[in-house]
Amino acid sequence: MYLIGIDIGTQSTKAVITDENGVVIVESLKEYSVLTPQPNWAEQWPDVWFNAVIDTLKKVLEKSQILPKDIAGVAISGLYGGSGIPVDKEFKPLRPCLIWMDRRATNETDWVKKNVPKETIFGITGNYVDSYFGFTKMMWLKNNESDIWEKTYKFVTPKDYVIYKLTGVNAIDYSSAGNIGGIFDIHKKYWSKEMCKILGIDIDKLPENIVKSSDIVGKISRKYAQETGLLEGTPIIAGGIDAPVAQLSAGSVFEGEHVAMIGTSTCWGNIHDGKYLTPELVSYPYVVDDLEKIYTFGGGATSGAIVRWFRDEFGSYEKEIEDKTGISAYTLLELQVKDIPASSEGLIVLPYFMGERSPIWDSHAKGTIVGLSLYHKKKHIYKAFMEAVAYSLRHNIEEAEKTGMKLNDECYLVGGVAKSDIWTQIFADVTGYNMKRAKQSVEAPLGDAFLVGLATKIFEKPESIKKWVQFKEDVLPNSSNKQIYDKYFNIYKQLYKSTKEIMEQL
Repeated sequence: MYLIGIDIGTQSTKAVITDENGVVIVESLKEYSVLTPQPNWAEQWPDVWFNAVIDTLKKVLEKSQILPKDIAGVAISGLYGGSGIPVDKEFKPLRPCLIWMDRRATNETDWVKKNVPKETIFGITGNYVDSYFGFTKMMWLKNNESDIWEKTYKFVTPKDYVIYKLTGVNAIDYSSAGNIGGIFDIHKKYWSKEMCKILGIDIDKLPENIVKSSDIVGKISRKYAQETGLLEGTPIIAGGIDAPVAQLSAGSVFEGEHVAMIGTSTCWGNIHDGKYLTPELVSYPYVVDDLEKIYTFGGGATSGAIVRWFRDEFGSYEKEIEDKTGISAYTLLELQVKDIPASSEGLIVLPYFMGERSPIWDSHAKGTIVGLSLYHKKKHIYKAFMEAVAYSLRHNIEEAEKTGMKLNDECYLVGGVAKSDIWTQIFADVTGYNMKRAKQSVEAPLGDAFLVGLATKIFEKPESIKKWVQFKEDVLPNSSNKQIYDKYFNIYKQLYKSTKEIMEQL
């Protein structure tokens, strides 16, 4: 049998077909963009996601020439959808979804900090408050778009909207529910009536059916089976938030196996039994052993997004060469930084281009470049951008270390950055951890494919995924670079503290 995994990302959707050994047979990618109508606003219409799923699903089936009867099922993961999509009773979207990147709910965040004791919200949910969380975005909609709020029947996550359209079943998995924050009881694994009442969020606007990530939610309808090439009745599996599914794709099922998923954003996480909760990071149920294991992660808001921004705004020459030769503009930019020493000869970048999530939790934070001189060239700035993402990763790892969390010496690296030897070395040098990369590209779609295997009983235990993943030789820290980065990391943290008030004024 063959397994299909699909991940709906912030800037693209990717589908893969694997065999039962985890070998990727074929893959397909569809790109799109984020709507940013105002600074720090980020939203997307859900049909962009749905159409991308249909498109990539159809293409992998066509390219593979695999018989539809040999497809065991399809699992779908997705970006953190923030507020979720407000839909009416016919499940028609009422407005674009306020995704994770959106930071408009600053007044609501301030209200919670002033009116809800930290020990109350953290004690129930295992999380604190920030405009990143979905519950503050829901509060913003209630306060600012009351007509939309009144018409809203349910808030539906991106991947669960797609699953509903494919199957007619409305459900949400535990990781997606927990990631909403402030209204999910992390101990009881259900919506908190107490927190919903305190925050003024109608509990009946939330999905009643919370399922495991490896549960079969429903079966694909005749309409979309015909449109994609699947058999009518093919199982559709719940999936989860992209970050923990990517964590699973690296073979991480035991405590201490920590993973950095670096795509548009960074999500670095570890799994445990719930004893290492901290308000500085984000915690919710993991995508296997959902009711026993907690995934705690820290995240940089605009990691891959800032290098894409740099390429788009300052890499026209490299993009022109890419068009002519097929060599990636990112590769061309990286080749230029190869001989630039650690610290980019005196440059530090704060990668806060859409505010920042953990551990500073500051929606007013701004992207900052410090140390420029007439000596510096474009390549220095690009390397400083790469280093900034590594500093952000180290900042989050540092917060986890403070809790006493067990972390192995090796950090798994997944996502597009794992293809870059130069960037991988920077991550090792900045964090001091050995960087471990899989031989084949491992990202959320691979984890989704494995969830299909769990759902359909091809696999009995989560640790079976370890047979799927083979690794390259570890990338070890360079000790002399590490000494330099230790000094610059301290400056990195001081720089934010020194400019925090100015950022807020801006």
